[in-house]
Amino acid sequence: MAATTKAAATKKAAKKTPTKKVAKKVTKKVTKKAAKEVTADVAEVEGEAVAKKATKKAAKKTPVKRTKRKAKYITIYSPFLMKDTKHELIGEPMDTDGGRTQWARCSVSHHSQLINLDALQESAEKAMTQIKLAREDSREYSPKLEYQVGDVIYHKVWDDVGIVRAKEVMSNGRASLVVHFENSKDKRLVENLK
Repeated sequence: MAATTKAAATKKAAKKTPTKKVAKKVTKKVTKKAAKEVTADVAEVEGEAVAKKATKKAAKKTPVKRTKRKAKYITIYSPFLMKDTKHELIGEPMDTDGGRTQWARCSVSHHSQLINLDALQESAEKAMTQIKLAREDSREYSPKLEYQVGDVIYHKVWDDVGIVRAKEVMSNGRASLVVHFENSKDKRLVENLK
């Protein structure tokens, strides 16, 4: 566009000059310069278009598998604090031989740990597919009775049904149960109390 306005300006200037020969020479020089500028501008635009097409093709050839992260924070076990705490996910997930891994920083102690996102996702899926426990199929809990791993028990005070996940021995030598309840999650209960 700039070249056409220059050409128009030189034609006006040529009309004002006294001789036609001088006017013709000036217009020829200006039009040649304008034509060169226009072709240079077109070449730049075409070059940019070609470069854009090349980058699009390169992007199509190497597709990056990206999974959308639902949240910036997750709750996982902190080995430093020895309890579950909220962690902030840092950076982008990395693909390794063991699966997708990512760094997570504890929001309480500020320690960082490398976590396996695939393992976390599998454990979350397992937790979602828990068996629904019925009160009719359970035994009523009493600290005087003895239970086995896998027994379904009903706690009368909490009005909750749970399954015995593990048996442990306390420091005083007595037995305790780790019971996963539907409403109150994991609780430790005493068994075989005399």
